[in-house]
Amino acid sequence: MNAPLIKQLLLISTLSVCLSIPSIVQSAGMPPYIDGQPLPSLAPMLEHATPAVVNISTSTNIQVSENPLMQDPFFRQFFNVPNQSRQQQNNSLGSGVIIDSNQGLVLTNNHVIDKADKIRVTLHDGRQLTAKLIGTDPEADIAIIQIPANNLTQLPIANSSELKVGDFVVAIGNPFGLGQTVTSGIVSALGRSGLGIEGYEDFIQTDASINPGNSGGALVNLRGELIGMNTAILAPTGGNVGIGFAIPTNMIIPIKDLLVKHGEVKRGLLGVTTQDLTPDLVNAFNLENKHGAAVSRIESDSPAAKAGLEPGDIIVFANGKAVKNSQDIRNIVGLLQIGDKVDIEYFRGNDKKSVVATIGKQEQPRLAGEKLHPLLKGTILGATQKDQIEGILFEKIHTSTYAWRLGLRPGDVIVSANRYRVHNLEELKKVVDPGVPLLINIQRGQEGFFVVLR
Repeated sequence: MNAPLIKQLLLISTLSVCLSIPSIVQSAGMPPYIDGQPLPSLAPMLEHATPAVVNISTSTNIQVSENPLMQDPFFRQFFNVPNQSRQQQNNSLGSGVIIDSNQGLVLTNNHVIDKADKIRVTLHDGRQLTAKLIGTDPEADIAIIQIPANNLTQLPIANSSELKVGDFVVAIGNPFGLGQTVTSGIVSALGRSGLGIEGYEDFIQTDASINPGNSGGALVNLRGELIGMNTAILAPTGGNVGIGFAIPTNMIIPIKDLLVKHGEVKRGLLGVTTQDLTPDLVNAFNLENKHGAAVSRIESDSPAAKAGLEPGDIIVFANGKAVKNSQDIRNIVGLLQIGDKVDIEYFRGNDKKSVVATIGKQEQPRLAGEKLHPLLKGTILGATQKDQIEGILFEKIHTSTYAWRLGLRPGDVIVSANRYRVHNLEELKKVVDPGVPLLINIQRGQEGFFVVLR
């Protein structure tokens, strides 16, 4: 028998064997079963979870001055510079999670929809809808929007306090209009704070890739339950390095409920300033307990002062939750409203005590959105400034605030309010009269002017 004929017979024989065993020809790669057992796959879970993750696109119309002198209110006033401006549109893309299919509620990050004039949501099935803004909490970077649609899929919500380091998680996003993207990893750390990303931080850290455009997307467990909202990455090189952060559901849900009910979060005041316990502080206070938040300051006439707290007290529990550091007490109090009670357990020396404080009202309603801090005498604002001043510095002013629209800018210093000299925030609060316009005297470099905040 010649060689070509032998090859043909071998080929026919091989095909006959393959056709008689269907499981071999089902896949060119790894078979779906090994030893009769199905291979593990995330696909069944994702079939139910991904329709709940949506794409969010926004557009914002802004007025851009064609004359750079228009940005300075003094040039506008004294030199009568004409107002020549043009409209420019900014667009952004992110993700969101449907958390209530009946009401059409979608969870996302505040920074995804911040200052947007129009918000559009693209669903898994391709439907495009105009969303309504329900409420935002910029300090926690949480926003709720609403879409008018039926046949929606929502994600079930899990208790994020049950998470453990090492649990498997999946990050789902819908960035750039590309459709769903899915990455998997584990929980790398819990309770991450002090990163300076948000005002209130209690992040889940994960090595599941959270890429640009995935902000507002879902972090789910292997049951397809929402455990967090993808929010930020640590990217020193500009790309993903396996350090992503998600806001846990136990922080999201109380804020979501407040946003749906009131449209905003009105945080109350406890009146304490705390700091983390360091080994040096533990030794200096001669403490047996090494975890907690050390009270460094009590505001006069505050709920904390009325409850009897003092500087040097070490808070270890608040409303039954363990306080490991100063960020913990900030987060716990940040979820409370005016009039809520907070049970505080603390050490004074090595004596354990407990008090109940009633959360009070925060002042400075007209200065919401501005970051202020005292400017001590001797501080130089800039290289060209000759005079040393003392007052309250506008370190940061959001462009959406009333103060910005009045012409106030970062670097401005409040030197008096309602004709009273003010040196710090305590003095400013004393002269603020709710419901009455606030007259403030501003110093900007070598110039001074008055502004009325209503």
